[in-house]
Amino acid sequence: MGICVGMQVLFEGSDESPLEPGLGVFEGRVRRFDSAAKAVPHMGWNAAQAVRPALPQQPDLGDERRYYFVHSYAVPYTGAGRQREFAHTATRYGDEAIVSALWQGSVFATQFHPEKSGGAGLLALRSFIEHDLRRRPDAPAGDVLAPADIRAALTTRVIACLDVRANDQGDLVVTKGDQYDVRESAAAGGGVRNLGRPVDLAQRYFAEGADEIAFLNITSFRDLPFRDTPMLEVLRQASRRVFVPLTIGGGVRDIVDPDGAHAWPAVQVAGEYFRSGADKVSIGSDAVYAAERYWQRRADGAEPCDGSTAIEQIAARYGRQAVVVSVDPRRVYVRAPEAAPAHHVIATTIPGPGGERFCWYQCTVRGGREPRDVDVRQLATACEALGAGEILLNCMDRDGTNAGYDAELIADVKAAVSIPVIASSGAGCVEHFSEVVERTGVDAVLAAGIFHRREVPIADVKRHMAERGIPTREAAPCL
Repeated sequence: MGICVGMQVLFEGSDESPLEPGLGVFEGRVRRFDSAAKAVPHMGWNAAQAVRPALPQQPDLGDERRYYFVHSYAVPYTGAGRQREFAHTATRYGDEAIVSALWQGSVFATQFHPEKSGGAGLLALRSFIEHDLRRRPDAPAGDVLAPADIRAALTTRVIACLDVRANDQGDLVVTKGDQYDVRESAAAGGGVRNLGRPVDLAQRYFAEGADEIAFLNITSFRDLPFRDTPMLEVLRQASRRVFVPLTIGGGVRDIVDPDGAHAWPAVQVAGEYFRSGADKVSIGSDAVYAAERYWQRRADGAEPCDGSTAIEQIAARYGRQAVVVSVDPRRVYVRAPEAAPAHHVIATTIPGPGGERFCWYQCTVRGGREPRDVDVRQLATACEALGAGEILLNCMDRDGTNAGYDAELIADVKAAVSIPVIASSGAGCVEHFSEVVERTGVDAVLAAGIFHRREVPIADVKRHMAERGIPTREAAPCL
C-alpha cells in the first residue's frame, strides 16, 4: 500500500523532481496543480469517487465519504489508456481531476491520507489489512467515468485550536485569552484560565467532527532540554487517539538547550514534532522576521530566498504543505492611504476612533506584544514566496470578542496569495462561520473558546454551514 508520495513514486516520474525517475509500475507522470484559479496545495477533505462498477471484494471506499488530501502534485485523471486498468477513484480539485486511488494486482495506493481521514480512512486501512484485496488480472475493467463526470466535493474545514500553557501549579492546560490575556480577573483569582487537558480536549473535538486540531504552545519551557518539552508527549498521545491532521505552533525556531550542550536548528525542531505526530508546524514571530529580511534583501538587489529561514528549510525538507504561517495583525487607522505610503492600506466600513475610513494591518511578534513595521499583505506574500503552504490569519482586534471574524482583513489576504487561508479570531455564533466563508472564500475556519466552553458545538457549525450551501464533512464513526 502506498500513501500520498508513496503512490506518486509508483509512476514514471514527477514534475516535483524532474531528473529523478519514478518506479514506473504504472503509466503516467505526476504534475503540479495549476494555481491560476485555486489555492495550492490542495489541502482539505474531498471525495474519492469510484470510476468503475464495484467488484465483490475491493478497498472499502465510499463516494459520499470524505478523505484528507494535502499535496501540490498529482496524477491527472484521463480515464484513458492503461489508466483504465488501475485507476480506482478520482477526485476533482477546482478545474482538474486527479487519480486519488489506484488498485491493480496486489497494489493499493491513495493520494489522500487514510490515517488522517477519521473513521472513513480507518475503514480503508482495515479493508487493506484484514482482507485479500488482490485484483486479479482477468477482472473486468468495464467502462470508467470520463474526467468531466468527476464531481466537485471539497469541503470547508472547521478547525479547533487549543492554546496550551503551564498554569501556576506547573500543570499543562488548555487556556484562552481575551485579546491575548489568558489570566482571569483579579476578582477571580488572577490565575491562568483552565479549560481542560490538551489530549482530552483534542480527543473530544475529534469525536465531535473537527476537521483538524491545532495546538499552540504559549509557554516557552526554556528551562527544559528540547527533547523534554511537554508538547512532544502531548503530540504522541494525541496522535494515538486522534485521526485528523494535527498542527503544532509555538517554539518552532532555533533552540539551544539550557546547558548549552545541544543546539536545535528550527528544521530539526520541526522534525521532532513531525516524528511525535504533528502533520504541520506553525511559525509565528520568526515568520515576521523572515518577511522583513525578504523585503530588505529585495530592496538591496539580493536574492530574497537564499534558504536561510526556517520556512525555507522546513518546506525544502518536508514540503510546503507542512509549513503554516500564523499571523497576529492589528488595525492601524489612517486618514488617507497617503498617510502610510509604505504599507497596503484598505478602505474600511468599520471607522476608527477618530472617524478614520482607512486602515492597514500591522504585524506583531512575541504574542502580540511587539509591533513591527511590516503589514499583513507584505508578510503573506513574502512567506508564500519563501515556501509557506498555508496562512493562519488571526486578528488581535477581534480575539475573544465573539464579534465575528474580520472579513475585510481575511478577504484582503485571500486575494493576495494562492495558498490556503484559515480565518481565525472573533467567532461567537454559527452565523459568523458562514458569513466569513461567503464573503471571503476562505479555505478553513478556526475557533477556540466557544468550542472549549461548549457555547457553540462543532456539529452546529457544520449543520448551519451545510444549510447555507457550504460543503462540510460529516464525521464518520470510528472503528
